[in-house]
Amino acid sequence: MYRAMLLARRTDERMWILNRQGRAAFVISCQGHEAAQVGAAYNLRPGYDYLYPYYRDFAMTTVLGQSARDHLLSLLGKKEDPNSAGRQMPGHFSSRELRIVTASAPVGVQYPQAVGSALAFRLRGEDGVVLVSGGEGSTSEGDWHEAMNFAGVRKLPVVFLVQNNAYAISVPEELQVAGSIAKRAEGYGFPGVAVDGNDVLAVYEVAKEAFGRARRGEGPTLIEAKTYRLTAHSSDDDDRRYREREEIEEWRQKDPILRFERYLFEVGLLDEEKKEEISAQIKAEIDEAVEYAEAAPFAGPEEALERVYAEA
Repeated sequence: MYRAMLLARRTDERMWILNRQGRAAFVISCQGHEAAQVGAAYNLRPGYDYLYPYYRDFAMTTVLGQSARDHLLSLLGKKEDPNSAGRQMPGHFSSRELRIVTASAPVGVQYPQAVGSALAFRLRGEDGVVLVSGGEGSTSEGDWHEAMNFAGVRKLPVVFLVQNNAYAISVPEELQVAGSIAKRAEGYGFPGVAVDGNDVLAVYEVAKEAFGRARRGEGPTLIEAKTYRLTAHSSDDDDRRYREREEIEEWRQKDPILRFERYLFEVGLLDEEKKEEISAQIKAEIDEAVEYAEAAPFAGPEEALERVYAEA
């Protein structure tokens, strides 16, 4: 868990550097969300259960097996990008082998699609579970409510993970969400749980229970992981226009990676030597990924329609 969280953070940080150097066009960040994503994704069985991520779920796809190289190829829009062969914006994750389903850009469209996959598991008599993820802003979309209702009526094996980072792009939570997100689940007939989204072990525990309910045929669960977005919405966004620097600094003191690191030190599972070793491995992996991705070719114009339509 610690390595996945750190790899996602360090890769994300390097992407911002590349953007500020003019070497990458656009970044949308997972920084601050690593505990919520890794804790939930650790309950998935890669290549069997389905994941319907949203654009910040960098750490989640890292848990399932996507590498720093995969993410750098996507960031730079290269032909080898495993998500879309350079056709999609960064943050549109996809892998047939890992059962990561790509989303369209509109907010919330992943929810009904995820519920459809959960229904397919049910109809086939398989014990797969679908994890679908989004931000708190997506809970004001019709797609979210329709998916919640259908999943509740059919008691489908789906886990809804809402990463509440306090801002729907530039709109603060109190202007976007009325009442508790977690408590809304009750109206659809299944449990809703609010959890500290900066505590990876707490998220893992509630997600483990949710996945267990789904596999036992007891239906969906809604998890509201309360966390914070440490960067602007995207590299094109100036968050100084809508939040104070002091607020961000306050949340940096609650950084989920530093928090987990302190815990691992306390229980004797991590020490300075091991920490340095992991950090060095990750830096080398990212260095190699940047070098490889920058040297990789773009797709040619003649390939623009490949894999868009079925081949005759």
